Amino acid sequence: MTLNKISLIAGAVALSLTALPFAVQAQTTSSPFLVAQVPQGKGLLQSLGLTDAQKAQIAEIRRNTKAKMDAVLTPQQREQLANARQNRQNRRNLKASLNLTEDQKTQMRQIMESQKSQIDAVLTPEQRQQLQQMRESKRSRRQQFNR
Repeated sequence: MTLNKISLIAGAVALSLTALPFAVQAQTTSSPFLVAQVPQGKGLLQSLGLTDAQKAQIAEIRRNTKAKMDAVLTPQQREQLANARQNRQNRRNLKASLNLTEDQKTQMRQIMESQKSQIDAVLTPEQRQQLQQMRESKRSRRQQFNR
């Protein structure tokens, strides 16, 4: 009976020793999902090495964009948006729930394109090229997972 207990303990030890390297490898190996993610709240611009002046200009551009987009929304839509942000609602569900008119959608697209070109104007040519590559990579990942 003690021989069975010893065999059982030896088997458990052997199993845990063989499983340990796999557990360590699973923790240290980065998955493509983790590598592809960008820290929340910073977006693609975080890794561009922006100067303080660039950060300030981009923050101002974003404030202006937010104000323009708020102006496109009805008071009811603005309230709904504020509640959704407070509750951290999923963006895709939010867009659908706002029931934007075609005119509002067009205006929003134009505002976002304007923001994009304004931000691009603040960046150096190297930063613009790096941002473009990151945008394309993000777009291809999105297409890959939406299939």
